[in-house]
Amino acid sequence: MIRKLSLALGLVAALAACETVTIDQGGSAPQPAASAGARLTANQAARSFVRVVQTVEPVAERECRNRTQGVNCDFNIVVDDRAGLPANAYQTLDRNGRPVIAFTLAMIATVRNEDELAFVMGHEAAHHIAGHIGRQQQNAVAGAVIFAGLATLSGGDATAVREAQQLGAQVGARTYSKDFELEADALGTIITARAGYKPLRGAQFFARIPDPGDKFLGTHPPNKARLDVVRRTVAGL
Repeated sequence: MIRKLSLALGLVAALAACETVTIDQGGSAPQPAASAGARLTANQAARSFVRVVQTVEPVAERECRNRTQGVNCDFNIVVDDRAGLPANAYQTLDRNGRPVIAFTLAMIATVRNEDELAFVMGHEAAHHIAGHIGRQQQNAVAGAVIFAGLATLSGGDATAVREAQQLGAQVGARTYSKDFELEADALGTIITARAGYKPLRGAQFFARIPDPGDKFLGTHPPNKARLDVVRRTVAGL
């Protein structure tokens, strides 16, 4: 059973990425020359990314150290430059356990201002601070064990048990994924604001991405719910 659980855990990695997808906080970061409603040029996008990394990374690391114990808070923010990848940002861990926040080139090109870029970065950092990868893996293991046990009790053969285990891992990993996203939105809002950016302006990114709705076992909550969390969090700052 332990050997089979490794297969189930492998499914979690595919679920870890975040889909891609005002109130003045008292001091905004420098904004590019492009208007708020227009895409940045390639040069503007590159410069904005560097500025946002330099500004948000130390804030995220400070929040990580203040909110956790024994957790690696040395973020490595990278660009995933593989060709053809869609607009996306995700948080993962390298082989040494260092937290990695990756942005695809399409994601960097999609944002319309530095507040959006800062919000996405804060959101991904929040996933690590909240320990979502570890919690997701625990949920996947629990789901795999339960489903495999039920298949075994019902007299299923090895193939049926393996399929049930894989399904259980997927169900377990997704059970609280919407809650994880909302938690990351709330903490990401705090990180964004403390870095000097405007979370509500940054969260307008949600208005331009497809709304996932409130699907059963969906990985992301409705966009309206996410914006509501941002607004409530900003109101409490």
